[in-house]
This record gives sequence, C-alpha cells and structure tokens, in this order.
Amino acid sequence: MPTDLLADVLAGPWALAVMCLLVFGDAFLVVIPGEVAVTALGAASVSTGAPPLWAVIVCAAAAAALGDIACYLIGRFVGTERWGWMRAPRVRRALDWARRRLDGGMATVLFTARFVPFARLAINLVAGASRVHPPRYLALVTVAALGWAAYQASVGAAVAAVLPGGPIVAVPVSVAVAIGLGLLIDLITRRSRRDLPDETPVA
Repeated sequence: MPTDLLADVLAGPWALAVMCLLVFGDAFLVVIPGEVAVTALGAASVSTGAPPLWAVIVCAAAAAALGDIACYLIGRFVGTERWGWMRAPRVRRALDWARRRLDGGMATVLFTARFVPFARLAINLVAGASRVHPPRYLALVTVAALGWAAYQASVGAAVAAVLPGGPIVAVPVSVAVAIGLGLLIDLITRRSRRDLPDETPVA
C-alpha cells in the first residue's frame, strides 16, 4: 500500500471508530485484534500527525472500559452458568480461577487481567456474578482501561518516533513489537495462573 494511501486510511474519520469497535469486541472474542488496532493508531499518530495520540488513548480506554463493563453486566444479570459454553470444563476452570484471584484483591487482578485477554473475560464475568460493588468496579476498571490504552498506544508511538520511513514502516513494526510484548506478558503471568486453560475464544 502506498505511504500516502496508508496515511489517509489511518487518519481518516472512521479510523478511531473502527478501533473502538475492535477494542469493544475484544472484550468478548479474544481473537479480535483490539490491542493491534490501538498500537497501529498510536504509530500513525506520530508518523502522520493524525489522529492525535490523546484521542487514540481516550477512545481506546473508553471502548475497553465499556467492553469490560458489558461483561460485568452479563455476569451480574445472566450469571456464569446459564449458557452452554459457560458450563464447559475448561471455562469452569477459568471462572474458578477468576474467583480465587478476586478473593485475593480486586484492584490488582483487574489491572493485571486487562493485559491478558481470556483472563480479562473470566474476571469481568465473575466480578459481575459476585456482585462486586458497581461504583468501585467502575472506578477500577476505568483506571485499568486508561492505563492499558496508554501503554498500547505508547508502544506504537515510541516505535514510530525512532524508525524512519513513515507509517508504512512504523505501523507493521509497532504491531510486531506489541504482539511480542503481549506474548512476553502472557509468559510472565502464566506462572501465576497455571490452572487457567488455553486462551481460545468461547463466545
């Protein structure tokens, strides 16, 4: 794709909207590349000047928080056993793991789970089913989403700041770096969640 065309696409009026849809959908289906979209727009912000980095962070944080809250509401009003996929042995193990982690401290686990897709889904469902106090949950999940969005966008922005070649170089490299960091985070956190099954979509 020519550099000018790629820049136009990333800076277009629908770029932020598409990113928000991907981030929101990522709350339910872990195969949706929400993190990749945020990182790509973070790189585009530095390479082309649009969209503004602050807008990428704020929009990504809002979409992430709304996605987590939607999972919380499902857990609160539907529970964690009504639908068939919720009763699968692998999912039950994930939900049991989430309950144990929440019992150990909600703030820490919400911040940690924000960076681990399948763990994030389980934690938010269980938080709703456990009827965690809504104002406290809302405050914590909002701060966690803002930190996650700032991190993802900053990865792209940092790569774009040091690499020449404009968005056609910065975007794919920043995405590769973000994926690599994500795998590293997952490897580090896996030791604390050894009983959590493979992170595959359940919806």
